[in-house]
Amino acid sequence: GINAEDKPPEIKWKPAPVAPKELRTIGTNKFTYFICNEPGKTWTRLPTVTPAQIVAARQITKCFTGRLNAPVVTFPPFPGCEVNYLRAQIARISAGTIVSPAGYFTFDNEEEENDDEEDEEAVHDNFERSEEFEGVRLEDLVCPDFSGWSHHVAHILPQGRCAWWNPSRHDDDEMEEEEDEEEEEEESKEPQPEKGPPLLTSLCEDAIIDDQQPWSVRTSSRIVSELAFAVISSNLWPGAHCYAVQKEFENIYVGWGLKYRPQGFAPARMPIAEEAFVENEAIQEIDDPTPEEEAAWRAAQEQNDEEEEEEEEDDD
Repeated sequence: GINAEDKPPEIKWKPAPVAPKELRTIGTNKFTYFICNEPGKTWTRLPTVTPAQIVAARQITKCFTGRLNAPVVTFPPFPGCEVNYLRAQIARISAGTIVSPAGYFTFDNEEEENDDEEDEEAVHDNFERSEEFEGVRLEDLVCPDFSGWSHHVAHILPQGRCAWWNPSRHDDDEMEEEEDEEEEEEESKEPQPEKGPPLLTSLCEDAIIDDQQPWSVRTSSRIVSELAFAVISSNLWPGAHCYAVQKEFENIYVGWGLKYRPQGFAPARMPIAEEAFVENEAIQEIDDPTPEEEAAWRAAQEQNDEEEEEEEEDDD
């Protein structure tokens, strides 16, 4: 059998919990998308997106090949092929660029009544067209502070979900089996919930990145002003536009599926190789002995053995 001293060390490391993907019709998977490379070709339904795919897509810049099964060779590695990368980019573009005139949508009565009852992980996701909306004046839509527009797609948190998932709740059963001291230590490390801007937030609250305004607004015509409509374009996702006229609006995206980077893209560095062991007084690296030192050590050992044998004979 194995003695207590011979048992291998216990592994206490646990991998970080993986955030589950949001269900269909909720959050990042609220809509289902179909794609094709050319008009008249067969439509292909894209799979649902996972938080890990969105987190990885934020860290890389990769052009599309048009082949859904093409591998996405990047660092950090992307968990999936091009069809998954495309779905992740669609989720990011939709969350950041799908907008509408301010006041066009409003929360329904049930959503407002349950506002105080919802927990920290809930997200406002139910809204409807406002019956009181009478349109926004063209002057307000092209205002340089973007106050005439609002987001109506939920913000994606750094976790890769619209609704924050508490990783400390996935292993409640394991926590019950641990000692009280360990439970107190885990409670002290309770993760802070991630929060983003609420739904229907005005575009005037969007962050400015490196002195770059997130949006640009203009009118469709400066000559025939009575027939002109407002156009707003995203500077963070080049190719995303929205137009509005009277009570109607529409969003469109025609681009490369890549986000604007003020400083350009620089691939992440490879992680530093971990040390084999921690050096201390008990573990020190020394130089190998020379042949002369080994010969002297053997001679000393032989002399000690001879002296011990002589002492044993004298005792007998």
